[in-house]
Formats: sequence, structure tokens, C-alpha cells
Amino acid sequence: MDDLRFMDEALELAREAAAEGEVPVGCVITRGNEIVGRGRNRRETGKTALGHAEIEAIAEACENLKGWRLWECTLYVTLEPCPMCAGAIVNARIPRVVYGASDAKCGACGSVCDLFSMDFNHHPEVTSGVREEEAAALLSEFFRNLRVTLRSRPKWKRPER
Repeated sequence: MDDLRFMDEALELAREAAAEGEVPVGCVITRGNEIVGRGRNRRETGKTALGHAEIEAIAEACENLKGWRLWECTLYVTLEPCPMCAGAIVNARIPRVVYGASDAKCGACGSVCDLFSMDFNHHPEVTSGVREEEAAALLSEFFRNLRVTLRSRPKWKRPER
């Protein structure tokens, strides 16, 4: 099944992000059986709030396809898109979104809110839970390791005057 194959590609990008100390989220955009855009989280390395996997993949797909309307594409991402990324998906006219793990804190495809059901001019079809266990495990391991690292750091104290 193509959904599994393309989600595996997104998971590989998520692993690359984790290896660089980024939250492990990966994304691929396909047109037919061809990957036209790839992205992974790079907020820390890029020092930008816009460094989400979906934004990077959408930008690459637009560049590769020479246009901003991605109406023949499917977006695969390991974590449910946030409001910013859901907005970019609507604006790029992507007709189908496939994601792995739900995001109870920031998910905009049904977990916290559902931007795709609102009165916008575009309403992508959503398939959730594809490779959910693998995607959730990557995220859990990343944050578990981060908590250990943060606990072991020396605490900053305000200098006494």
C-alpha cells in the first residue's frame, strides 16, 4: 500500500531530525507515485518558528512542480499538523493529508481543533493513524531523552548582589 511506503519515508526523515536534536517529525509530498517534496523539523538548527516539516516539504514541492497549487498531491506527515501547517495545506490546495500520531496539544486536524472542517475554500481529506505506533514511539523516546538531558544540566542561578 502506498500510504505505508510513503509514511515510511516520512519516518526516515523524522529519524534524521531526531539525530540532529530536532523534534522527530518528517513529511513527504507525493504526486502519483513520485515524491516531490521532503521536509523535517529544523526549528532549532534554523532558529525559526517556521521550520516545521510540512512547511519545508510544501516549499520544496512548489519549487519542484513550479507552482503553489499542489492540487494533485498527497501530504504524508508523522505527526498531526499544527494550525500553521494546516493553514499552509489549505493554502497550497493539497487534497489529501495522511498523518501518523495525533497531537493532543497542538493538532489542528481534529485533536485540538479541526481547521479542515471550517469555512475555508478548501477541505482536505484526512487519513490518520498510519504508522501511528512508530511515529508516537519516536516522539516519546525523543522527549524522554530530552527530559534526562535537561535534568542532568546544571541549573542557572541568579547572581547574588
